[in-house]
Amino acid sequence: MFYNTESGHKLPHDPFKAIVAPRPIGWISSIDKDKNVNLAPYSFFNAISDNPPMVMFSITGTKKNENSLKDTLKNISDTKSFVVNIVSKELINQMNVSSGNYSKETDEFNLSKLEKSNCVNIDVPRVKKSPASLECKLYKIIELPGLSNNMVIGKVIGIHIDDKYLQKGIFDVLTFNPVARMGYKDYTIINTKFELERPK
Repeated sequence: MFYNTESGHKLPHDPFKAIVAPRPIGWISSIDKDKNVNLAPYSFFNAISDNPPMVMFSITGTKKNENSLKDTLKNISDTKSFVVNIVSKELINQMNVSSGNYSKETDEFNLSKLEKSNCVNIDVPRVKKSPASLECKLYKIIELPGLSNNMVIGKVIGIHIDDKYLQKGIFDVLTFNPVARMGYKDYTIINTKFELERPK
């Protein structure tokens, strides 16, 4: 089949996010000026450079039943900082709990029964049990086409790695099985890997 995106696909559900899959999950912690903490997962997320290390994630739409910015976007816009926490297989259920539509006063760490840990360079808590967390300073927010679609680009200024996931100096993803988002309500975990040598 073929369809123009403006005219629609005529399928029961939009296949776009299932086509662009799997997508890593950026579990973003942020804080507002009143010290209210927010934790939410975003699957439009990835690394975009390594020198300097930079990441991006996109926030789509507004808060449900409200015509206002999502808490993550408002917090980062105000404080210019955030943390990307990596989601392991062990943390799937807590990540899912944190994805709900809550008031800005709700601390998703508490709701998900997650222990906080301090960052070194920024005043934003990180998920203590996360295999790795990236301390980020805001580089730029880019407004995208559509209803309240925004791309957040951050410069990674500090990296926390749980030592138990370092094997002979390698951050071994198979020791914690990162979670990725697919289409619809589907997720997957990374439980196998292989190496390829680039052509010379």
